[in-house]
This record gives sequence, structure tokens and C-alpha cells, in this order.
Amino acid sequence: MKQLYKFRPNYFLYGILTAVIFCTLTWKTAANGVPDRFFYSLLTEQSDTTKPGSRNDSLTAAKVALTDTTKLPGSDSTQLKQKVDTFSLKTSKDSLDAPLKYEAADSAVVMIQAKKIFLYGKTKTEYKDITLTAPKVEVDQEKQVVTAVNSKDSTGEVIETAHFKSGESEFTSDTIQYNIKSQIGLTKNTYTTQGEILVIGEVAKKVNENTTFIKKARFTTCMLDDPHFAFVTPQMKVINQKLAVSGPAHPEFEGVPVPVYLPFGFYPLSQGRHSGLLRPQFMTDEVRGLGLQGLGYYKVLNDYWDAQLSADVFSYGEYALALKTTYRKIYKYNGGFNLSMRSSKVNFKGDPDFAKTQVYNISWSHSMDTRTRPGVNFSANVNAGSTKYNELIPGNTFLNYQNLLGSSITYSKAWRNKPFNLSISATHSQNNAIGLINLNLPNAAFTVSNIYPFQRKTSKGTIKWYEKLGVAYNGNFSNTISFYDTLSYGQNGVKPFLKYLLDTAQWTAQHSVPITLSLPPILGGRIIVAPGVNYGQTWIQRTTNYSWNHVLKKVDTVTSKGLFIDQRGSASLSFNTALFGTVQFKKSRVMALRHVIRPTMGLSYTPDLNKGHIKSTQVDTTGRVLFYNEIGGGFLYNASTRKSASLNFGVDNNVEMKWRSKKDTGDLAVKKVKVIEGFGFNGSYDFIRDSMNLSPISIYFRTTLLEKININASTTLNPYQTDSRGYDIAKYAWEGGKFKLGRLTTGSISISTNFQSKPKDAKKEEQRKKDVEQRLNDPSLLADQQRLLEYMQQNPNEFVDFNIQWNLSLSYSLSFINTIKSDFSGFEKDFTSGVSFNGGFNLTDKWKLSGSGSYDFDTREVQYLSLSINRDMHCWQLSINVIPVGYTRSFSFSISPKASLLQDLKINRNRYFSTY
Repeated sequence: MKQLYKFRPNYFLYGILTAVIFCTLTWKTAANGVPDRFFYSLLTEQSDTTKPGSRNDSLTAAKVALTDTTKLPGSDSTQLKQKVDTFSLKTSKDSLDAPLKYEAADSAVVMIQAKKIFLYGKTKTEYKDITLTAPKVEVDQEKQVVTAVNSKDSTGEVIETAHFKSGESEFTSDTIQYNIKSQIGLTKNTYTTQGEILVIGEVAKKVNENTTFIKKARFTTCMLDDPHFAFVTPQMKVINQKLAVSGPAHPEFEGVPVPVYLPFGFYPLSQGRHSGLLRPQFMTDEVRGLGLQGLGYYKVLNDYWDAQLSADVFSYGEYALALKTTYRKIYKYNGGFNLSMRSSKVNFKGDPDFAKTQVYNISWSHSMDTRTRPGVNFSANVNAGSTKYNELIPGNTFLNYQNLLGSSITYSKAWRNKPFNLSISATHSQNNAIGLINLNLPNAAFTVSNIYPFQRKTSKGTIKWYEKLGVAYNGNFSNTISFYDTLSYGQNGVKPFLKYLLDTAQWTAQHSVPITLSLPPILGGRIIVAPGVNYGQTWIQRTTNYSWNHVLKKVDTVTSKGLFIDQRGSASLSFNTALFGTVQFKKSRVMALRHVIRPTMGLSYTPDLNKGHIKSTQVDTTGRVLFYNEIGGGFLYNASTRKSASLNFGVDNNVEMKWRSKKDTGDLAVKKVKVIEGFGFNGSYDFIRDSMNLSPISIYFRTTLLEKININASTTLNPYQTDSRGYDIAKYAWEGGKFKLGRLTTGSISISTNFQSKPKDAKKEEQRKKDVEQRLNDPSLLADQQRLLEYMQQNPNEFVDFNIQWNLSLSYSLSFINTIKSDFSGFEKDFTSGVSFNGGFNLTDKWKLSGSGSYDFDTREVQYLSLSINRDMHCWQLSINVIPVGYTRSFSFSISPKASLLQDLKINRNRYFSTY
């Protein structure tokens, strides 16, 4: 049952006034010749309500607007004229300034004389922005008080409560008394949520729209009617979505009070960022001693920037400083900048093994919303520092074994409706294992996409073959600097170091003009023909020459500065096609097999435009001679010239299977599976070479078995025999009486798989996937994704998914390569192989055991091993992590609330054992 009722007293007086107004308007319209049709409006304005008991009623001015139609003198047309009559009427002191709407599922009783309304059964009362729902509501018009109560069953248990919402304020209570005019309310046994905090009050008094006083309050982040833990205080003041202030407070767990009292409490409730101190974590380390980790301050600089300064301090003298800043401007850009410094000591002064090390690290991530300036993009992903920085971080196996770091800063611009593209970048790479750092800056690239000079502006009829002739341009500039951070440059290290950088810096500029022609397919479209011509130049600032040192019996390197130009040109003609074959089966779940073969063949010619720069040198004591290009210093493979006339060939295969599943029916039962995603080889044969015309053959294979096991393999087959030192000789491997295709010089294989159980809550898992996909597809969150990924890698125990009963990831890798010895005396084959795992399973619904590790088959040692056990305590989480093997061994215990507001209540115990 639904009713709509507006409080309007003195109905008899209203009826008389309405009749008088209607008769007056009817008489006036009839006098002006407007039969039965008029327009009017009644506007009422109410002044403030007088005090209760006063006889002075407020006056309301009412205006009646009448539309009158009259003829203008000397004109046949009519003109609308508006006449306004004014009058005054009195309104009741208990009138409201807005309609009060109510509805009830059971019944509504209106007591006219008592000026009260009683609502029963799932009631809903609305006034302005106030919404009240309850099983029973009483509306007192005279006092302007709304009273809502709960409902109970025969045993006295509450089965339905009263719910109140006004603006951002919202709470649930057993009893609610609220004055609509003054906005003062009194509630009993109230539950209200402020951000992540649930506040439970025995008696609450709402004094205005945003302020509430609570007696005997309990506040917690456990969102249960009977929370697992709470802080209890005799009195509390809450300012909606801003802050809460309490008197003396103490915690309780499962209703048991803990005798730890705070004299007062101040709790920020406003959402967003807040400046403040950072609580440190206590830890112990056998090398560093006792320490405080994460001590610092967080500062909100403005709406777009914030900064965090933190420090780690240890009793044995080691310390670390870190400055982190993040910035974001919506629909513009976002990013973060981190600068870290760590000073470590091993042993004490006077000890022969005493060592002191200072290391640094800088990281910067920046992404730009491409919607801001279409065609323009600026991005940065920087991770650089001292090569010993990662191995000095305690308790982080991921960073301890991360030896390869890289950085890139890129600005790119694409001209709209034009074929021009510009890119300016700076890159960096470093190998922490050997201490080598490479800087490539600045790098610039300018490209012009294919331009068709013979294409008609207005296409008519059949397109001519020459209209598909395209010309493009590719130009780039790069500068490379390489150095070892372990080198010593004397006491005045800055100037020698800069001089060293300038001496080792090497810049190059490359230009190429590719010309392509798209010809129509031949043989009925079965073969695609693609000719091409390319010319390019490489400008370089120095030449590199090698010479054999007969005294030291090694190769010396000499460089000469200047401007040198290396010219290259080539012409090619390629043919591509595809062959299909299908085998069908009857009375089998396997319905058909489909095999696709894609052979390619091409002819290419490359003249040697810079044959004057091809040099030779002796490389070992046997007198072996190798040829090299002094522009760039690269050695030629079994050749004395770069001139070639080659036949390039290759074959790619894939196999697909169509089968019928037993689980589904109809069209859904037919499944397509790729048996072999790719398998093939490619190589070339040079007709100009006097020997060793056939190049090494590259072979590859990739597939996914049962949609679970990923296999990738590749190798290089060398078709030539070798001498006693491992160098190739002009004799094929299958010559000499024994048939042999060749020898494998390089190769790798990787196998990985991932298994996991079905989620307990499918909807929760689906929502998680949608959230991840949304973050990945949002370009404005790229920097946040990188920071989150790094945090997850460093703190895996905080990202445990109990929704998955068990999961297991396995990967195996094997690789080998033939490398030439440093003295050019021969080759040696290096093998690397290892297996890694990551997984976990739920011991119970609330306990989860997980772990990860890797094993190196070459050293026959466990490289690292990490085990953890986690307990889901609803509003709290417990984590125990052990790293028994690795560069840094550690043990950690942590118990903390899940809510971010109470993260400072974390209780943790960390122990680290370093192997220096």
C-alpha cells in the first residue's frame, strides 16, 4: 500500500480561497473573450516557523498570473497581455517546506485530529535528502518528529532494524527519533560506517547534519554485527566523513578487554591522502644488528604530488635513506620517482675483513594519457643504480638474484594525416654480475612511411602495377657509452671518469631508403611476389683495427677517430605461398587434422660498397686469420667480403586438430586445438662465396599441449665439420663416409605449465579478472601497475588468494652456446639449465601454505627457496615466511589488520642472516 500525503492545515480555509480564485479567474477570462481556457500559477513562499505556542502565523505572498488575449487598436492581430493579482494567506506554524512522502507494505493509519501517521510493514519515508526505512514508523506532524523502531520475533530477537540515510550520513539502529526541522535525532544501539570504520554506539545523538555524539562507542574495521575486535570508549564525537574524536579508549578481542589504555583518540575519516609520520618496523640481523625499518614521514604536497622520506637505521652502523614521490593529473599523466641510498658495513673497524660500501638506486616511471595529445607520447621506465645494490637488500630473493636492469625514456610524435614519425629516447642496461653498464643516449629516429609517388590522386578504373611502388625513409642516430662501475679512477675521480666516458663514447648515424613494390599474385593468386630495393649508409666516428702482438701473443685493438661512412645496398625478390592438407576421420572423437605449410623463397644481391674497409688479422698462435670490418669492428663469418648473391629459403608448419568433446553437445562440442603452433627452419645459400656457401640453419618449434603445457625450442644447425680447435672447415658434415646433418652450436628449450583449482566463488574470481583487465587497458595506470608489480614481488605474502584451493606453476629451461675463447684459441660450449616452481594449497578454508624456489642443475644447488604459511582471520591476517636457502636467509612473522587505516597496528618480527 502506497500513499502520498502533504501536510497542509486549515483545509476548509484552503477550499474557500481556491473557490474564490477560480471564480475570479473565470470572470476575468470571460470578460476578455477567452472561453473556458486560462493559465494560472500559484506560488507560495513560507517564512520561518514561529516558536511552538505562538499565535503569530507567517504570511505567504501568492501571485496569480493571468494570460489575457486582446486586440491592438488598428490591428487585426491579437497580443497576449499578462495581469497579476496579489493576495495574502496564512499558513500553519507546523507546515514543512517540502513534501513528505511515505509508503508502507502493510498499512498506514492517519490520525487527523492528533496530527499523526502510523506506518506498518517495510515502510519508507522520504523528506528532501532524508530516507528512512523501518518495520514501523510514527510521524508526529505537530512536533515534526519521526520515530522508527525495529521488529522482534516471539523470542525477542531483532528481525528487522531501522535504517536512516541523510546525505553522506547513514546508520542502522533499533530506535530512531528524528526532528525533521531541527535535524536533531536520538538513536539507540546504532551501527554506522565511516570509510573503513564501523562505529557501534549504545546511544547516539545527531545534533546537526554532519555531527553526532555517541555514548559507549565501539569502533572497529571488522564489518560484523558482533565484531572480532574493537576499541571501546565511553564517549565519542563523529564529524561525518572527516574525523572522530574519542575519550579514553582500550581494545578488546572477542569481547575480552585488553588493559592497554589510550588517554584519547583522534581518527581521520576523510577519504584520500593525509600527511603524517610512518611507523617503523623492528627487525634484527646478524650482520646489521638491531634496526628500525621504514621510519619516516609522508607529505601531501598538493592535489597532484606527494612525497615520502624514510630511513632504515641499524645498531651496527648501517643505514639507508629513501625518497619516494608520486604524481598524477587525471587525463594527463601519472608516475613516480624513487631515490635510494644504502650504506653498509661488514665487521668493525680494525678487523682485516672490514668493508664499507655505499650504493645507490634510482627508479622513475611515467606514463602519459594518449587521449591528451593524440599522436604524442612521453613515457619513462628507469631502474638504474649501483651493481651491488640489489644483493644488499635483506630478505628479498627476487631482487637479490636480479642481475639485469634496464631503463628507457622515450618521446614520440606522429604527424596526423602525414607519413612522418619522430622518436627520441635514452636507454640504459647493466649487468650486476660483471658490473658492466651501458648507456645509449641520445637516440633519435625519424621515419617516413611508404609514399607512392606514381599513385593517382583520383583512382579510376584498374590500379596500375607501378602505382604500388612505395618509397620510404628510415634514419636514426645513437650514442653508446660503456663502463664498469668497479673501476677505480684515482682520488680525483670525477674528471678522469668523465674523460673515460668521452673516450669510450661512440656515436653512429644510419640512413636507409627502402623501395617496395606490391605485385599482383601469380598462378591464380597462389604465389605472392614481392620485389624490393634498399640503400643505406652508416656514419660512425671511429674505426677499429686489430693486430696480432707477437710478444704478448694476443690481439691488440687500435681505434682512430674521424668521420667514416659505411655504405650498403641490396636488391631482393621473394615468393610466398601456402599449402593446405586435411585428413578426416570417421567414428572417432578426432574429426579431422589440418596441416598448413608456408614455404618462402627469395633471391637477394648485396654488393660490397665499402670493400676498402675490410681488413684481416691473425687471431692465434696457429696463424689463423679472420676478416673484419674496421667500421664497427665486427668480424665476418667465414668470409673475406660482404658481397653476396644468395638464395634464401624457409618453411613454416602448423597442425590443427578438430575433435568432439564428451562434455558438450551440438556445435559447442566441436573444439579446435593447435597441435603444433609453429615448426620450421630457414637459411640461405650464397652463390658468390668460394667456399662455405651454405649458411647455418635455424630451426624452431613451439606448441601448447592440452592447453596447459607451453613448449618453446630453437637451435642452430651448423652444416660444416671443424678442425681440432673447433673452427669450421670447408667440408660438409655429411662428407667423409659418415652421414651427419651437422652439429648444434646454439640451442634452448623451455617448458612451463600452470595448474590451479576452480575458484570457490566464481563471481568473485570473475570480478577480479575484470578489475585486472581494466587496469591493464587503462593507459593512465601504467606507472601504477609497475609500482604494484614491484610491491607484489617484494611482499608476496600480502597477496594470498584463498579463493583458489591450490595452484602450481612449473618451468624448466635448458640452453647452450658455443663461445670463442678470449685468446681465440678455440671454442667452448656453455650449458645452463634449471627448474623453478611456485605454488600453494589451502590446508583449511583459513590456512594456506605456499612456496617458491629454483634448482640449478649445473651447480647442483638450490638457488633459492621461500616457504610461507598464511592465516585468514577475517579482519586480520597472519603470515609466517621462511627463506632457508639463498644469498640472504631470513625468517619473518607478521600479524596485522586487513584495513589500510590500521596498518600501523602491524606486529612483526624479522630476522635476517646474510652470507657475505
